[in-house]
Amino acid sequence: MEFGIFTNMYHPKHWRDGQVRSEHQTLKNELEYIKLADRVGFKYSWSAEHHFLDEYSHLSDSETFMAYALAVTQRIHVGSAIFNITPPVNHPARIAERVAMLDHLGEGRFEFGTGRGSSSMEVFGYGIDSMDRTREMWDETLPQIVRMWAEDDYSHDGRFFSMPTRRVLPKPYSDPHPPIWVAAGSPGTFEKAARLGIGVLCFTLGPPETLAPLIDIYKSTIDKAEPVGGYVNNNIMVTGDMMCLADPDRARRIVAANRASYHTGLVFKYLDSFPRPDGFPVWPDLPPDPTVEQMKAAAAAGNLCVGDPDDLARTVQRFVDIGADQLTFSSTVCDYDFDVIRESYELFGAEVLPKFDLDPVHSTTRQREAQCGASYGTR
Repeated sequence: MEFGIFTNMYHPKHWRDGQVRSEHQTLKNELEYIKLADRVGFKYSWSAEHHFLDEYSHLSDSETFMAYALAVTQRIHVGSAIFNITPPVNHPARIAERVAMLDHLGEGRFEFGTGRGSSSMEVFGYGIDSMDRTREMWDETLPQIVRMWAEDDYSHDGRFFSMPTRRVLPKPYSDPHPPIWVAAGSPGTFEKAARLGIGVLCFTLGPPETLAPLIDIYKSTIDKAEPVGGYVNNNIMVTGDMMCLADPDRARRIVAANRASYHTGLVFKYLDSFPRPDGFPVWPDLPPDPTVEQMKAAAAAGNLCVGDPDDLARTVQRFVDIGADQLTFSSTVCDYDFDVIRESYELFGAEVLPKFDLDPVHSTTRQREAQCGASYGTR
């Protein structure tokens, strides 16, 4: 099992007007979060791309953000979660250029996570009139981006975009290209990702077993992959929350008091491509925050990464058992003080991470080199 973090630039209204932090301070906090994760041994940092989603995410220009993150870190891989590759939002040639440039700046530390947008608020803002059409756009675009990297004289005459013959530059630093991922939530997308030989980025709001059927679909299909890229990236990344403190009840009290339900409510306010659980409140109503006793029971069952190192190791093992490859935490979407986040990640890095992440080489690097026999910087 490998570990990562997720940055979203969550900036709720109750932080503003001098109450907690400014938008600028929130941005700087996210960068400190990435540097912390790099220092304590996390292997991946994932950054969202969202547009027009006030409070939920102010991270619209993620390529600039990630370039800066690569410059101030040493070992951590920085990934897009996601770049929206639908042509009205981002022209495919511009995506190919950005990914290659980030790959160079990070000298092989960039991970190319793709998607098609998770809300009508975003995609309709770019002139797309159907969420279903974004699926067809993604299907056309991803293979073309791979072609742009590989071919010197590229052209395309397609349904959603066309280009005359051009050489798209620069070419990637990694040979043949950075690892490719896709955001997924449905059985069909997990299966498609496996058939294409690309990794999956997913989220969970429930216990590990809720993802087990989806992971089974992926893992049972990927051996038959016909990769869209130059190699297979066999990887499932799961994102959730985490609080690891020496006193487990203190960890639970902090989580219970820090308005995680506000962020969860915003998820279902904006991300209308996500299925709404039965009985889930409609914004501005919010789900109840978990109680200390509820979290204690969930940790004992291995369903929640909140507690002491033993509690977290038990839950991480559950994710290992269902076949997840990477567990990623999103700890800046609550009202936590950064000193508490630092304390939590330092303890996790010292006592939990070394029990599970036993290989100093990133999985994506290992797989690329095993299949392609290539090293970085060969172009």
